[in-house]
Amino acid sequence: MSDYDVVVIGAGNGGLTSALTLAKNGLKVLLLEKHNIPGGCATSFIRGRFEFEVALHQLSGLGTKEFPGPVRSTLEELGVMDKLDFVKMDNLYRVVMPGSLDINLQADRNKVTAVLKEQFPREAQNIDQFFDFLYEHVTQWINVKIFHDPEASKDKYPNYFKHALKSTQEILDKFFQDPQLQTVISIYWSYMGLPPSKLHFGQFAVTLWAYIEFKPWHLKGGSQALSNALLDSFLENGGDVRFNCGAKKINISHGSITGVITEKGDEISVQRVVSNAGTLKTYVDLIDPEHVPESLLNELGARSVGPSFVTLFIGFDCEPEKLGIYHATNFIVSDTDADRAYRTAKTINKPEYSLFTCYDVDDPQFSPEGTCQASMVALSYAEPWLTIPPMQYFETKNEYANKMLDLLGKVFPDARDHIEEIEVATPITHMRYLGHPGGAAYGFDQYAKDSDLFMNRRSPIKGLFHAGAWSGSGGGFQPTLTSGPSAARQILKSMK
Repeated sequence: MSDYDVVVIGAGNGGLTSALTLAKNGLKVLLLEKHNIPGGCATSFIRGRFEFEVALHQLSGLGTKEFPGPVRSTLEELGVMDKLDFVKMDNLYRVVMPGSLDINLQADRNKVTAVLKEQFPREAQNIDQFFDFLYEHVTQWINVKIFHDPEASKDKYPNYFKHALKSTQEILDKFFQDPQLQTVISIYWSYMGLPPSKLHFGQFAVTLWAYIEFKPWHLKGGSQALSNALLDSFLENGGDVRFNCGAKKINISHGSITGVITEKGDEISVQRVVSNAGTLKTYVDLIDPEHVPESLLNELGARSVGPSFVTLFIGFDCEPEKLGIYHATNFIVSDTDADRAYRTAKTINKPEYSLFTCYDVDDPQFSPEGTCQASMVALSYAEPWLTIPPMQYFETKNEYANKMLDLLGKVFPDARDHIEEIEVATPITHMRYLGHPGGAAYGFDQYAKDSDLFMNRRSPIKGLFHAGAWSGSGGGFQPTLTSGPSAARQILKSMK
């Protein structure tokens, strides 16, 4: 007899939501987490008098009670929505190109188009046509991918079938001449890790549409509050959790799971596992190679590990207004060349694009009175950081942080003078705390060929299921939170 119905490996977003879904359905579930707190990327840490948010900038997919998004529906089904306090963010984002461009968009389609047409009057007609096109594309995508229209065809949904796999840049070039306008509209590419020339339009269109229609949201208490609420509900529903205790091995016999061995050496009898540890780690580190089909290893080898970040966690000794900070989400860019910014992310040269988020703009109580906190993020792949000799690592890290602060100073000149606390995290840092290859927050690079449009996400090993960014759902809070219940439903269906 098995010790548990299911063992869930990893207490990130996907692990927590899958474990809770299974526990709420009466299954006996054990959650293993190698860290001492739940959350993965959805955590916080303390320096001085500041509790810093690790990864959440704008929560997408929540929506309102009247127009709920998939994240709200998931949290309500899991019974944790009432335990959380969300603040709707009126602003979508601000894009600043120092000395050249400064524009702020609100989370409303009519206001977005009005501001864009005011800033770029020569492209006014093109702006209207583009957003009509984008909304039509997403509507067709919903019918095909969400509602699973059995009569879906390229004749019935021509926009979706013709354009979903085209590059975002190709669509932008079809509608717009002004490179600054293209930069403003496409700036969310950094949330997905690939520039418009490499990012398929279907993914970009849904992301921009979702942020406009479901609105971006701030979570009081940060993402750690969400992770704690999910864990508390999991325990209330009879779940077991072990912290400081990752999985060491998944036992397989005749193509089926028979157990899990923990890092503590405990052997747990179980026939079903949800791995939130990532497919690379699962099939390479946790399962003996003779049990992994060569075709699966070839498939994994054909993908590339996505970007990580260099993140500055900054606590200021004053409130945002004193620094001239009036918008929570600020994209600071050096020029309009997204491809160059992407190439730079594969070096340790100064970043060309950066996201600066000040949490106290929408939540004045987020930091101690009279202060504010922010994070500044630049996309960065791990490879160049892995070549740095250990004795040069801290010097290199601090030099890179200074380059980021130089970029910040072009928009907020007094920022350096008011820094009370600062912590710098590189891809090496994220590798250490997340355990992800390359410290990648989004999993694999989000190329169209590796999306769920083409990839079979079911494991060839009986009883093994996946959740999280590496499972094909993509990175970010919305897809990882919803990936857990999806994996759980597969298990429940298999158990009838």
